Amino acid sequence: MLDANLAALYGVSTTRLNQAIKRNRKRFPSDFMFRLTAEETKRLISQIVTPNRRGGRPIVRRFLPYAFTEQGVAMLSSVLNGERAVFVNIAIMRAFVKLRQLLATNADLSRRFDELEKKYDKQFQVVFEAIRQLMIRPDEPSKPPVGFHTESKKT
Repeated sequence: MLDANLAALYGVSTTRLNQAIKRNRKRFPSDFMFRLTAEETKRLISQIVTPNRRGGRPIVRRFLPYAFTEQGVAMLSSVLNGERAVFVNIAIMRAFVKLRQLLATNADLSRRFDELEKKYDKQFQVVFEAIRQLMIRPDEPSKPPVGFHTESKKT
Protein backbone atom coordinates (compact mmCIF):
# COMPACT_ATOMS: atom_id res chain seq x y z
CA MET A 1 0.00 0.00 0.00
CA LEU A 2 1.19 3.53 -0.71
CA ASP A 3 1.83 6.15 1.94
CA ALA A 4 -0.90 8.47 0.65
CA ASN A 5 -3.50 5.67 0.74
CA LEU A 6 -2.51 4.68 4.27
CA ALA A 7 -2.54 8.31 5.42
CA ALA A 8 -6.10 8.67 4.10
CA LEU A 9 -7.17 5.50 5.93
CA TYR A 10 -5.55 6.66 9.18
CA GLY A 11 -7.04 10.13 8.83
CA VAL A 12 -3.72 11.96 8.79
CA SER A 13 -1.85 13.87 6.12
CA THR A 14 0.78 12.08 4.05
CA THR A 15 3.32 14.56 5.43
CA ARG A 16 2.43 13.64 9.03
CA LEU A 17 2.61 9.92 8.25
CA ASN A 18 6.03 10.31 6.61
CA GLN A 19 7.30 12.44 9.53
CA ALA A 20 6.28 9.70 11.97
CA ILE A 21 8.15 7.18 9.83
CA LYS A 22 11.29 9.34 9.72
CA ARG A 23 11.24 9.67 13.52
CA ASN A 24 11.01 5.86 13.79
CA ARG A 25 13.14 4.82 10.78
CA LYS A 26 14.63 1.78 12.57
CA ARG A 27 11.16 0.23 12.73
CA PHE A 28 10.88 0.18 8.92
CA PRO A 29 13.57 -1.98 7.29
CA SER A 30 13.56 -2.45 3.52
CA ASP A 31 11.31 -5.52 3.71
CA PHE A 32 8.65 -3.46 5.54
CA MET A 33 8.76 -0.32 3.41
CA PHE A 34 10.56 1.02 0.35
CA ARG A 35 10.47 4.09 -1.83
CA LEU A 36 9.19 3.79 -5.38
CA THR A 37 11.62 4.84 -8.10
CA ALA A 38 10.88 7.83 -10.32
CA GLU A 39 10.03 5.47 -13.20
CA GLU A 40 7.66 3.38 -11.04
CA THR A 41 5.97 6.55 -9.80
CA LYS A 42 5.60 7.84 -13.35
CA ARG A 43 3.99 4.56 -14.44
CA LEU A 44 1.71 4.58 -11.42
CA ILE A 45 0.55 8.13 -12.10
CA SER A 46 -0.10 7.33 -15.77
CA GLN A 47 -2.43 4.49 -14.67
CA ILE A 48 -4.54 6.73 -12.43
CA VAL A 49 -7.55 7.88 -14.42
CA THR A 50 -8.60 10.76 -12.16
CA PRO A 51 -5.66 12.66 -10.66
CA ASN A 52 -5.93 14.02 -7.14
CA ARG A 53 -6.72 17.72 -7.20
CA ARG A 54 -6.52 20.55 -4.69
CA GLY A 55 -8.33 23.73 -5.68
CA GLY A 56 -8.58 22.60 -9.31
CA ARG A 57 -4.81 22.02 -9.60
CA PRO A 58 -3.19 18.57 -9.62
CA ILE A 59 -1.39 17.71 -6.39
CA VAL A 60 2.35 17.48 -7.03
CA ARG A 61 4.47 15.50 -4.61
CA ARG A 62 7.94 16.71 -3.72
CA PHE A 63 9.11 13.25 -2.68
CA LEU A 64 8.72 9.81 -4.21
CA PRO A 65 6.03 7.75 -2.43
CA TYR A 66 6.70 4.96 0.03
CA ALA A 67 5.18 1.53 -0.52
CA PHE A 68 4.46 -0.65 2.51
CA THR A 69 4.38 -4.42 2.85
CA GLU A 70 2.01 -6.16 5.24
CA GLN A 71 4.64 -5.98 7.99
CA GLY A 72 5.16 -2.26 7.37
CA VAL A 73 1.44 -1.61 7.67
CA ALA A 74 1.42 -3.50 10.98
CA MET A 75 4.37 -1.45 12.21
CA LEU A 76 2.49 1.78 11.48
CA SER A 77 0.09 1.01 14.34
CA SER A 78 2.98 1.35 16.78
CA VAL A 79 4.08 4.64 15.21
CA LEU A 80 0.68 6.30 14.76
CA ASN A 81 -1.21 6.57 18.02
CA GLY A 82 -4.91 6.87 18.48
CA GLU A 83 -8.09 4.89 18.41
CA ARG A 84 -8.54 5.27 14.65
CA ALA A 85 -5.00 3.96 14.03
CA VAL A 86 -5.79 0.79 15.97
CA PHE A 87 -9.15 0.32 14.21
CA VAL A 88 -7.67 0.87 10.73
CA ASN A 89 -4.72 -1.41 11.43
CA ILE A 90 -7.04 -4.24 12.51
CA ALA A 91 -9.15 -3.81 9.36
CA ILE A 92 -6.07 -3.83 7.11
CA MET A 93 -4.62 -6.91 8.81
CA ARG A 94 -7.92 -8.74 8.35
CA ALA A 95 -7.90 -7.83 4.66
CA PHE A 96 -4.35 -9.19 4.27
CA VAL A 97 -5.30 -12.42 6.05
CA LYS A 98 -8.37 -12.88 3.82
CA LEU A 99 -6.29 -12.24 0.70
CA ARG A 100 -3.68 -14.78 1.83
CA GLN A 101 -6.42 -17.35 2.51
CA LEU A 102 -7.94 -16.84 -0.94
CA LEU A 103 -4.56 -17.23 -2.63
CA ALA A 104 -3.75 -20.35 -0.62
CA THR A 105 -7.14 -21.90 -1.34
CA ASN A 106 -6.84 -21.36 -5.08
CA ALA A 107 -3.25 -22.64 -5.17
CA ASP A 108 -4.18 -25.71 -3.13
CA LEU A 109 -7.19 -26.46 -5.34
CA SER A 110 -5.08 -26.15 -8.50
CA ARG A 111 -2.33 -28.40 -7.04
CA ARG A 112 -4.85 -31.08 -6.03
CA PHE A 113 -6.49 -30.93 -9.42
CA ASP A 114 -3.10 -31.42 -11.13
CA GLU A 115 -2.44 -34.48 -8.96
CA LEU A 116 -5.82 -35.98 -9.87
CA GLU A 117 -5.23 -35.33 -13.54
CA LYS A 118 -1.90 -37.21 -13.40
CA LYS A 119 -3.55 -40.22 -11.72
CA TYR A 120 -6.24 -40.82 -14.32
CA ASP A 121 -5.83 -41.78 -17.94
CA LYS A 122 -6.79 -40.10 -21.21
CA GLN A 123 -10.49 -41.03 -21.10
CA PHE A 124 -11.00 -38.48 -18.30
CA GLN A 125 -9.08 -35.76 -20.16
CA VAL A 126 -12.32 -34.20 -21.44
CA VAL A 127 -13.70 -34.03 -17.91
CA PHE A 128 -10.53 -32.41 -16.59
CA GLU A 129 -10.52 -29.86 -19.40
CA ALA A 130 -14.13 -28.97 -18.68
CA ILE A 131 -13.35 -28.47 -15.00
CA ARG A 132 -10.34 -26.29 -15.89
CA GLN A 133 -12.62 -24.11 -18.01
CA LEU A 134 -14.98 -23.74 -15.03
CA MET A 135 -12.05 -22.69 -12.80
CA ILE A 136 -11.25 -19.75 -15.09
CA ARG A 137 -13.08 -16.60 -14.06
CA PRO A 138 -15.35 -15.34 -16.82
CA ASP A 139 -14.87 -11.84 -18.20
CA GLU A 140 -17.43 -9.20 -17.42
CA PRO A 141 -20.60 -9.83 -19.42
CA SER A 142 -20.92 -7.47 -22.34
CA LYS A 143 -23.59 -4.84 -21.89
CA PRO A 144 -26.01 -3.91 -24.65
CA PRO A 145 -25.22 -0.62 -26.36
CA VAL A 146 -26.82 2.44 -24.81
CA GLY A 147 -28.75 5.02 -26.81
CA PHE A 148 -31.18 5.27 -29.69
CA HIS A 149 -30.73 2.68 -32.46
CA THR A 150 -32.24 3.08 -35.91
CA GLU A 151 -31.87 -0.59 -36.84
CA SER A 152 -34.94 -2.65 -35.96
CA LYS A 153 -34.58 -6.20 -34.73
CA LYS A 154 -36.07 -8.90 -36.94
CA THR A 155 -38.00 -11.60 -35.11
